[in-house]
Amino acid sequence: MCGICGYLTWGEKTVQQEIVHQMCEVIRHRGPDEEGIYVEKNIGLGMRRLNIIDLVTGHQPIHNEDKTIWVVYNGEIYNFQEIRKSLEKNGHRFYTQTDTEVIVHLYEEMGTRCVEKLNGMFGFALRDKQRNRLFLARDRIGIKPLHYARVNNQFIFGSEIKAILVHPDVNREIDLTSLDKYLTYEYIPAPQTIFKQIKKIPPGHILTINQAGELRTEQYWDISFKHDERIKSEEEYAEELLSLLKDAVKRRLISDVPLGVFLSGGIDSSTVTALMSELVPGQVKTFSIGFEDKSFDESCYARKVAQYFGTSHYEEILSPNKLIELVPVIADVLDEPLGDASIIPTYLLSKFTRKYVTVTLGGDGGDELFAGYPTYQAHRLAGFYEKIPSIIRQSMIEKVISHLPVSTSNISFDFQTKKFISGIPYPSEIRNYIWLGSFSPEEKKDLLSNEVCDILKNDTFEDIKIYLAKTDAQSLLERLLYLDMKFYLQEDILAKVDRASMANSLEVRAPFLDYTFVEFVANLPPHLKLQNLTTKYILKQAVNNLLPKGIANRKKKGFGIPIAKWFKQELKGFILDVFAESKIKQEGFFNYNYIKQLLTDHFENKKDNRKGLWTLLVFELWYEKYIKGKQ
Repeated sequence: MCGICGYLTWGEKTVQQEIVHQMCEVIRHRGPDEEGIYVEKNIGLGMRRLNIIDLVTGHQPIHNEDKTIWVVYNGEIYNFQEIRKSLEKNGHRFYTQTDTEVIVHLYEEMGTRCVEKLNGMFGFALRDKQRNRLFLARDRIGIKPLHYARVNNQFIFGSEIKAILVHPDVNREIDLTSLDKYLTYEYIPAPQTIFKQIKKIPPGHILTINQAGELRTEQYWDISFKHDERIKSEEEYAEELLSLLKDAVKRRLISDVPLGVFLSGGIDSSTVTALMSELVPGQVKTFSIGFEDKSFDESCYARKVAQYFGTSHYEEILSPNKLIELVPVIADVLDEPLGDASIIPTYLLSKFTRKYVTVTLGGDGGDELFAGYPTYQAHRLAGFYEKIPSIIRQSMIEKVISHLPVSTSNISFDFQTKKFISGIPYPSEIRNYIWLGSFSPEEKKDLLSNEVCDILKNDTFEDIKIYLAKTDAQSLLERLLYLDMKFYLQEDILAKVDRASMANSLEVRAPFLDYTFVEFVANLPPHLKLQNLTTKYILKQAVNNLLPKGIANRKKKGFGIPIAKWFKQELKGFILDVFAESKIKQEGFFNYNYIKQLLTDHFENKKDNRKGLWTLLVFELWYEKYIKGKQ
């Protein structure tokens, strides 16, 4: 696991090794063990390495036999050993034991199609001297990040945006269209970033750029929902599901350093723990954190699972002070705004886990694959709700809901019902992001300054429409699942876990996101994922007898923190400073009076504005660091 960076020039420009070194330095946290740099006249490749596989000879950049191909790589290729055997039979000679070298020789055999053979999480950049081009690729699901900018006859890339910002020719102009999307989604969908000049390579895509600066991107994989012609029994589906998931866990146990499991006590992480315990009995280490606020705490479930499987369990209960201390420095972890407050406990869990292991497995992806979020149930309920005459809904039901007392508890009833009502006027696929996001289009008209509103002409939901035009998903449920994989999972969950874990030099692996498992689940009949109002139906059927009683069917809690309460108490002075009138007006993005009203309503318990205020707070902290501070 590493961080990569570098740049290609054309025309009269040449690469400066010192710039590549500086780019490496700002992502040192991704690879604290060593630095590797390869520089020729017009190409520079850099990397920081976290030693996981082949601790002795796996130094990067790695080359082929005649040194005409060089690669820097971030990630893990889980099937590298079988690929290597095949390549050796074809006459390729290896000088390391690392998975990185497989990419070089596979590229010699297949060119850019080499990515089709790779099972893993990755972002890599490969220099082909004979074809005089640079080839970049990102894994199918988007577990590992990869960004780029094309500026002044230069192509600049990096695992994190902060590496690209080191380059002196890259400016920091904010993309207002991306800001608009961030305020809705709480993240910025690929290929855009918050910066006008910098883009993300989307998951499942490759990019090539030649010495003339001609750039081409191509998609090599997408999720398909084509169902098997033969309908199997539930028992057959459940058995195959468990077998494939166990294989995915087994593939992720390849490591030359200690590894463990993030264990929340939910069905996904508990299933990973169970399967890992079968594969390496008596050797499993599990890690969890708890909260003093019991409405957010799941530690008792994690302890129950750990005890059941006899793992070496490590737990830390976080006090409000420890969590709050991280809020002002959240921008140190992020290099573009991400409005998911669970990055704080994720960061602290990663920091705690890193004391004991270098690699950990997690349960990410289970909710997006098996319709595990309450929003999927809400869509079913919305269908019934819309059948009620509008006059009754508006004059009675919605009026009662609007007067429900505000609670700061985790996923409180008033918060859920008010969010539910706010999404009803929208089409189902867009409604999902009104429920999950912060500001509706109507609210943004009041939030954004007149100057910004005059500039913005975009459709906030254009990305949703583009993805819907591409997918072969037929049912509403499958369309929602597809969008959640492309938006919430890809741009929020995976970005959050990558930044929080790699900031602590910890690698996180996700068995549920093995692409072979993803393809199997996508092809399951929709009713096996959401059956009536039962989420994750077939997964629960498959693992119910595997897990301790009550774990498979317990209510989803989520990985939240009590920010609604903090804003009224411990963080009140801090956020008032962040949202100071002079500061907001000087920046020119937002209408101060609207923010003031959000704060007043929240402080006086009239509304729960936690999501909107947190989204704005993260932007302001990011802006202070990366625009004003230029770090």
